[in-house]
Amino acid sequence: MTHVKQIACLILTISIGMQLSAQTKTTPIQELSLNDGTIDNQFEYVIRRSNSWQDFKVIKKNWMYTLKAHTIDSLNALHKELESTQGVVATQKTEIDDLRSNLNNTQSTLDATNLEKDSMALFGLQMSKGAYNTLMWSIIAALFALFIIFVFKFKNSNSVTRAAKRALDETEQEFEEHRRVALEREQKVRRQLQDEINKQKGLS
Repeated sequence: MTHVKQIACLILTISIGMQLSAQTKTTPIQELSLNDGTIDNQFEYVIRRSNSWQDFKVIKKNWMYTLKAHTIDSLNALHKELESTQGVVATQKTEIDDLRSNLNNTQSTLDATNLEKDSMALFGLQMSKGAYNTLMWSIIAALFALFIIFVFKFKNSNSVTRAAKRALDETEQEFEEHRRVALEREQKVRRQLQDEINKQKGLS
């Protein structure tokens, strides 16, 4: 706290020194007062009202004590204002930290939302839309290839079935022709046998 007061006093002294020279020329002595106005005006009042002796100013003690009290009051006011300002800064820092935390949470939520928006769920697994589309098109291509293979196999099997059926028909026709020939041969043999039997009977 002492360090803060010293800094405030130094700032106040420099400010007073800078403004005293300007007010010396601009402020009439009738408007100056030891109990009213700014610290600058009070210092100017004491300087102008004090008696001069060689290169020195002879200042009344009560004026010095009054000026000291007013200066201390001003320093205390500055100190309170500084503490108030520090409190405001601390409050604003807390608010900024809260805002940053909320911003980080919002950014995390936004990232999660974008990730969820750009991804698809398949069998409980999250994957990007690009990977999902690639997988779906791969499955469609595989199914299409299987369909082509099935059609080719079906046509091939159909051709084999037709060829087998034609071979079976030809075999049946050959079998029927063979049976017809065998039947005719059997009938011919029977007729020859019957003729031979009849001939033997005629001879006896």
